[in-house]
Amino acid sequence: MTSFAPDSIVLNRKLPLWYQVSQSLRASILGRSPRDPLRLPTEEQLAEHYGVSVLTMRQALKELEDEGLISRHRRRGTFIEPDARRGTPVRLLGSVDAIVAQQSGMRAELLDHGTVPVTGELGEYFPDLTEVAAYHRLRSDEQTGEPTNHARNHVRPELAERIDPEDLARQPMTKVLQDVVGADISRITDTVAARLADPETARLLQVPLLSPILHYTGVTYDTAGRVLDLAVIHYRGDRFSFTVTLDAT
Repeated sequence: MTSFAPDSIVLNRKLPLWYQVSQSLRASILGRSPRDPLRLPTEEQLAEHYGVSVLTMRQALKELEDEGLISRHRRRGTFIEPDARRGTPVRLLGSVDAIVAQQSGMRAELLDHGTVPVTGELGEYFPDLTEVAAYHRLRSDEQTGEPTNHARNHVRPELAERIDPEDLARQPMTKVLQDVVGADISRITDTVAARLADPETARLLQVPLLSPILHYTGVTYDTAGRVLDLAVIHYRGDRFSFTVTLDAT
């Protein structure tokens, strides 16, 4: 039986290895094609793929098993759960793979895309540009069809030229920029605030007007300090939570 092939990852030694591996594998699982096999490689094969010990790999798999994304069967192997719930909150420790994992596993509808002038707040993020590419998507739970969030991304034009809108129906913008476009991502700064749903958000997310939502702003930078992508996402308040762990070292 052919095994599922997870994506690769560059490990950050300042973060727990098991956590990075679990989130990278989680993103691969949630972003998989329906045609991909459900069986995972063995612990030893996965450990070699990620360049970690079998013990670290075992801890990462335990995290995904506890979440209900995989099931492990003695003598048969480890399998992706095809009906696993996709809306489980994710602990964010600051890695790009954690951001990708948080965004993965939802059906996305591209509502519109095009170019917009750099005015007002956009000028703070793209001071060297006169216009940027804009994408507006609505994400829904794959199982229930329930809207979970709507996202607006503003991307540098030279990167947008290499983005196929069809990729955004299945993959998060961060993953498209990293794996498809090959953008040189250095860091992502996240800001989450409580807001009340405005008329557009209430309509898209199918919640009452002025109900609580999470307003997320994600700014993706390259190694030169330029902003590659500005993401503004409105989450249903009853579907997502965020926990940030700070490394004292």
